Amino acid sequence: MLQPKKTKYRRRQKGRMKGNAQRGNQLAFGSFGIKSMEQAWITGRQIEAARQAVTRYMKREGQIWIRIFPDKPITKKPAEVRMGKGKGAPEGFVAPITPGRIIIEAEGVPYKIAKEALRLASQKLPVITKFVVRHDYVEEN
Repeated sequence: MLQPKKTKYRRRQKGRMKGNAQRGNQLAFGSFGIKSMEQAWITGRQIEAARQAVTRYMKREGQIWIRIFPDKPITKKPAEVRMGKGKGAPEGFVAPITPGRIIIEAEGVPYKIAKEALRLASQKLPVITKFVVRHDYVEEN
């Protein structure tokens, strides 16, 4: 499961996710990718499930890049605890995603295989995604 080795602070404020992605919104490494169409928090477990789905379908051919990293700690208070008495204990880490953010990129496999692999990955994520292809990509026959 993805999580930082060390953080400066154990707990962080929730914050707000306004607007579209300003960074990480274009393919940088591979020819294919999935782009988020809505905003959400994606957990380390969800990212790992998506990664496994892609690598299994691609039969470990080609290469994938995960463009997001869960570095935001999320806290939760135990069940049936009264209000007050401070913030809860850290539960896990999430990556805040805004619309337009590239989540996973793939390279080194044919178009059809990449499309299906990334479709399977998008089913593991809590956001609606769109399959994107590099603008100068040419299918090899």
